[in-house]
This record gives sequence, structure tokens and C-alpha cells, in this order.
Amino acid sequence: MWIANCLKTAKTPTVIALGNFDGVHQGHQTVIAPVVEAASAGFPAATPAVTPAAVPTVVTFYPHPQEFFTGQKRLLLTPISEKAAYLEQLGIQQLVLVPFNQALASLTPSEFVEQILVEALQARWISVGQDFQFGCQRRGTVTDLQQVAALHGVTVTIAPLHRQQGERISSSTIRAALTEGDLHRANALLGRPYSLTGTVVKGQQLGRTIGFPTANLQVAAEKFLPRLGVYSVWVDSERAGRQPAVMNLGHRPTVNGQQLTVEVHLLDWSGDLYSQQLTVSLQTFQRPEQKFAGLPELQAQIRRDAEQARQDLLTVSGGLPSGGLPSGVSPEITSGITSGSGSAAKMAGTIRIERTA
Repeated sequence: MWIANCLKTAKTPTVIALGNFDGVHQGHQTVIAPVVEAASAGFPAATPAVTPAAVPTVVTFYPHPQEFFTGQKRLLLTPISEKAAYLEQLGIQQLVLVPFNQALASLTPSEFVEQILVEALQARWISVGQDFQFGCQRRGTVTDLQQVAALHGVTVTIAPLHRQQGERISSSTIRAALTEGDLHRANALLGRPYSLTGTVVKGQQLGRTIGFPTANLQVAAEKFLPRLGVYSVWVDSERAGRQPAVMNLGHRPTVNGQQLTVEVHLLDWSGDLYSQQLTVSLQTFQRPEQKFAGLPELQAQIRRDAEQARQDLLTVSGGLPSGGLPSGVSPEITSGITSGSGSAAKMAGTIRIERTA
């Protein structure tokens, strides 16, 4: 996967799926699939031939337009490295992050198509969702996009809105479901389990004192986290493989914790996970976070949570490839965009994920 954070480093010519694609959910995939099909010369009969050399590309904006206009940091279902990995699974070869600034925001719809899509990216074919809007004050519609692109011989395909059991699939709907702890709904809309990915870093190791060894997993500061509480999850890593686990997301009120952490107890494995990248695929929400009278009560509850997770995971299949990120994916990144990482910690049986700035 080639990731370009400026137009000059993008590979051309291109066939483009255009949009924000946060979450790369099932609705997004209906926009992306035609691009991969077109790039492999399997385009629909009604579509003009696309040169086989055209690179199947997703074009999105960085930062997110809402973040630019509000000045408030926007948490993402899929930070850049995760988005790139999911897109690569779908057959996309390039992710172009168009810098969203005042100059871009001021372009008219016609200027955006001509300067960005046609001239800079040499688009041969474009796919967008039915509700896509663009240009200054979002004045451009998909009809405008088709008309302007046609002047340059570029075909635009419009993907209809995608629904799951009658409900429209959108990133905001998925965020709402995750905030409520409704994993069944969120995962159904995504088309896979929601996941957290990061690198193991050193923690307080308090869990060892009550028989549940802990470590920290550093995740991207911009990663959207679901409702605080206890979850049944699968944990994937190169060293441990796929393991059933129970996860607690919260502030650890029983021990007067101050930082937001995620503690994940591996049910059937212990060992050294120094510097390992781990993916935690969320399957079932068990209960909200709570404060206990002391460590014995906490220990007993963790034991019950672990047993509940084992029962939950017997009836739910999760993880890779339908779950978290594909193993070993390391997107090639241009112009210095990198994902967060930190020092690693030795752990046995349990992982804590800690949000970092």
C-alpha cells in the first residue's frame, strides 16, 4: 500500500474511490469495490475501458473536514494505518490524503474536479456514494461531479446508500452504537468486529499481584474508543496467534486509576509479548465499569468476567481476516506519515491498552 500525503507524491494515472471512509464499513465497500474492478479491467460493460496501468486509489482528506472547520480533534474509527490495512485487503493499492486546508475548502466544485482529480491525480474513472458533496460550502453534488468530469472524459459511478436490516450504514451510526456498547449492531454495520490495535508498552504490572498479569498496549491518540466496561474479545498477534480474552476499558476506579486504560486477560496463553503489535477484536459487551470494595472483590469479578467471555466466544467467531487488521501489514508511507508506537513491556496473560497523545 502506497500512502501519499500530498498530491505530488501520488502515483498516476488513477481510478478513484472518493470520500472520507472512516471505518471502511459495508457502505464504503460498495463505493470501493467498483474501483478495484475497474483497475483490473473487469469494469462494467457500460463503462469506458480503463487503462490497466491505472492505480486503484482511495482519495480522502486529512485532517477530516469537520476537524478543520471546528478546530476540535476528531476521533476516528480507523486511524490512517488501520484504514490503509483494511483498504489493502479490499484490493486498493494507494491511499491519497489530500491536505484539507483553507485553499482546498475554497475551491469551487468545478475547480476541485479539474485541479485535484483530473490534473493532479489524472483520474480515469471515479466512484462516490450517493450522498457525496464537495467543493466550497459543500455546494457540489454527485450530479455536478458527473457533469464536470464528463467534460474531461471521466466517468463517475454513483453507489446507492447501503442498508443493514433497513438501517442506513454510516460512520456516525456506528459511533453511536459503540458509545452505547451495542457491539452486535456496530459489528453488523461494519461487517467485521470493531478492533483496537497497538504496541505493547510498559505498565504498572498491578495485575500480577492478584493473579492477572498486566501490560500496556499503546494505541493511536485519535482512535475512537467504545463505551467503558468489560468486553469478551479475541486477541491476535504474530507470537501468540489468536487467543480468547476478556477486556476491561476504563479508569480502574478500584485502585484509584487516573488514566484511561484497557486491560485484556488472555484466557489460555501466557508469555513474552515485548514490542508485539496486538489487535483486540471486540465481540460482546458484558457490563459497565464499576468500583469494588477492594482487590479480593475485583479479583473474584475478573474471574467471573473471564468465564463469561469464554462462554460468549464459544458462540461468536471473531478476528482475522474478518475481524481485525491483517497480520504483517505494514503500509509504505510517504512524506513522513507514521503510526504511533512506543517502548514495549513483558507480559504474561494480560494486556492493558493505554491511550497516548
